[in-house]
Amino acid sequence: MRISTLAILTVVGAATWAQPAFADACYDLWYERNAIYNDNGYCFNTRDGRRTFDNSDCYTDYPDFSRREQRRINQIKREERRMGCT
Repeated sequence: MRISTLAILTVVGAATWAQPAFADACYDLWYERNAIYNDNGYCFNTRDGRRTFDNSDCYTDYPDFSRREQRRINQIKREERRMGCT
């Protein structure tokens, strides 16, 4: 069975176009989740966390979240797992 060049370009093109949207969605989830941590005084240890959020006003490694915040964090984590974000 021969696959046309157009078919290959269509599949490759679709994968290429889908990747940035996927990466953006994963970053948006990561950012939203960590913004909640940041709002609660979390001190970031990872390079990305320190680069994105200002640790100058942090005060804890164990934030105390409201029920609403914890529910949203859990939702975001489930979505990140579902999407395969790393």
